[in-house]
Amino acid sequence: MKLSPAQVDRACGAVLGTAVGDALGAPYEFGLAKVGPEGPRMLGGGLGDFAPGEWTDDTTMSWAILDVAATGADLRSEEALTQIARNFRGWYDSHPPDIGNQTRTILSAVGADPTGATMTATSYDLHARTGHTAGNGSLMRTAPVALPYLADPVALAEAARKVGALTHYDLHAQEACVLWSLSIRHAILHAELELRPGLDYLDEEAAAYWADRIDEAENSDPGRFRPNGWAVAALQAAWSAIVHTSVPADGSECRHLADGLVTAIAIGDDTDTVAAIAGALLGARWGASAIPAQWRRLSHGYPGIRGERLVELAHLAANKGAGVYGWPLSSHIDYSMYGSARTLVRHPYDDGVLLADASALDELPEEATAVVSLCLVGGKQIRPDLEHVVYRLIDHADLAVNPNLDFLLVDAARTVATLRDQGHVVVLHCVAAHSRTPAVAIAYAMLRGVDLAEASKVICAALPAARPNAGFRAALKRLDASGLQA
Repeated sequence: MKLSPAQVDRACGAVLGTAVGDALGAPYEFGLAKVGPEGPRMLGGGLGDFAPGEWTDDTTMSWAILDVAATGADLRSEEALTQIARNFRGWYDSHPPDIGNQTRTILSAVGADPTGATMTATSYDLHARTGHTAGNGSLMRTAPVALPYLADPVALAEAARKVGALTHYDLHAQEACVLWSLSIRHAILHAELELRPGLDYLDEEAAAYWADRIDEAENSDPGRFRPNGWAVAALQAAWSAIVHTSVPADGSECRHLADGLVTAIAIGDDTDTVAAIAGALLGARWGASAIPAQWRRLSHGYPGIRGERLVELAHLAANKGAGVYGWPLSSHIDYSMYGSARTLVRHPYDDGVLLADASALDELPEEATAVVSLCLVGGKQIRPDLEHVVYRLIDHADLAVNPNLDFLLVDAARTVATLRDQGHVVVLHCVAAHSRTPAVAIAYAMLRGVDLAEASKVICAALPAARPNAGFRAALKRLDASGLQA
């Protein structure tokens, strides 16, 4: 299946949405901290005394699956399930500060080199002994399961059951994973939030049971679904939070992602997990480009990676390999075929912002301390001492290609402003500094109080080859009308 740029963005958003929801909810788990009037923040702390922006076991276990999915393996196979099991066990052996009781029980029993079969058998035995294996610990890690099976919902339903059963054998837990994985798939492909299509992949009795649970979630206040450590209640909490959060109607619909996470965390109890579950589906609907950079900049966790690495792995899993320019496997992307002269000029309204093309990255001035990329770059193309914030803005006038364009332009401009306020000298670049770089540079000038017409004229004069495409110009006019200058 050939995915559109927007679909790729949404596939990456499913995994990154898990991570930011997880880290955003972690401080408030079981009432350890109170949400202030400014809303939830990535404060760190929580049960594992996490750093600000650090994800918990929810995203770590998602990474363990994503790491395998990115290789192109069929997650239903014994080989893939074994590698997932060993990723789980490797994390367990690192003595994580927070791990679910049921997951701990399974991982402590399977030995140092488990296979998929032995872990599944251990999970089955625990269920046979106790009858209580329907915790939310498998539902929280569904996002990466969906990515390899966007073209095959039947295979996805099977994979969701098998990956879930590695630690949570209860049928309700498995069914929850099927429903949520299929809803993630639907959101990625169709840009719609729907949960009921997954009912077609359950047997008649299970479908009737879950139809009633979905009705309850849609017709009840989200706060009803507390406690939510049970997979059924966790799914209901996440879905209720999503459907009871209004979608903005002012051209910034993708703010629904951030607003939905706020609603999910406000439910209370297992806040990181409910927000991780909700974040996976919200990210699948709105895309990685809808996640504010203030959260993405902080996102990190086991095994010593940042949120951007999750995006790269998600891209590999959903596309079954590298994409254009060999990204994300390429160490350096050569854009010389576009024939642009090396560009590096100072922003006319802020000499601490350097406007550049990609070729300038090879010889950045020592004063530069941060880079804001508006195009793909290779893994070793940015000096490791620089803070790097990535935006995948595509130079195309059609809004269908950049569905979150207005949000993205504002967020990029605000990121530049935040970096400058923190004392950074910022390099803002795209491939050739023709369209994307001037568009964001204009938005940044507007944010600092410069009139749109003046900013456009002066910035395009500083970049003689600048010609923001018609879609970008229209977006800047919309932002001007909405009061970005203020």
